Amino acid sequence: MSDLIPLAPGAFLFPGAVNSLVLGAGEGDGALLVDTGLDDSHARKLLRAVAGAGLRPSAILNTHSHADHHGGNAHILSRFPEVPVYAPPLEAAIINHPMLEPLSLYGAWPPRELRGKFLLAPASPAQPVGEGRQVLGGAEVELLAVPGHAAQMVAVRVGDVLYAADALFGPAALARHPLTFCADSAAQKASARHLGTLTGLRLTVPGHGEATGDLAGLVAGNLGAYGRTTGAVREALAAGEAGVDELLARVCAALDVTMKDAAALVLNRAVISAHLAELCAGGEAALRVDANRLIFALA
Repeated sequence: MSDLIPLAPGAFLFPGAVNSLVLGAGEGDGALLVDTGLDDSHARKLLRAVAGAGLRPSAILNTHSHADHHGGNAHILSRFPEVPVYAPPLEAAIINHPMLEPLSLYGAWPPRELRGKFLLAPASPAQPVGEGRQVLGGAEVELLAVPGHAAQMVAVRVGDVLYAADALFGPAALARHPLTFCADSAAQKASARHLGTLTGLRLTVPGHGEATGDLAGLVAGNLGAYGRTTGAVREALAAGEAGVDELLARVCAALDVTMKDAAALVLNRAVISAHLAELCAGGEAALRVDANRLIFALA
């Protein structure tokens, strides 16, 4: 029996901690798999569900290069080595060379604590794919640029169904993670606003959370969460000039966030850095070097 949830003719949701989409190729039993989850466990369950629906993988599309969205590639490719993998160009480079992810977060060759599966997935041979209408593995899709959470992330539209990837999060995910990850907080907000302008959609599936018919409500919830983070960073700056790590500690105290491992810390540190860059670009904050320290202050 299939674990796939029908969304539209030929379009299915495989729900999980990270959602996967399964898109039929229209003819035959081929299916495009959109995002493969964190690890082999998710990938095995996904393949069982795909087989239960009478389908087999014809291609993989990774919306972006975070490990929880492409970590299942390796297991699928071990079973179906002929299947091509696609991702936006910069994201494809990281999927081919996953060490770039913890390297960029840490700023140097990462220590062992930053090389776990949440930051470092197995490499897979992703090919670059652009935005717009594409045929991947026989499935027709429209790829929409939604940068911000990741540098070149795409959302996937199939008719009246939108897979927003991590441009939008479900309410529970936003509540669990007050500091929603982003590489560019201004672009993250712009992408969410852009998705809110789309018409003709019946269902929206976030990367993390349940499918919903209320796109406007989902967008409003995400924009509210992103704005609260910017506000918390602004308030942390109002308490006095400081470096990123001190500002991170102030924001976590204000939002009741407790970080228990190095991976969580570097991810949340990147969030603070992104919102600081947004405030600097808007003229609300400025940075300077003082006593060999990088210091931020309200402008």
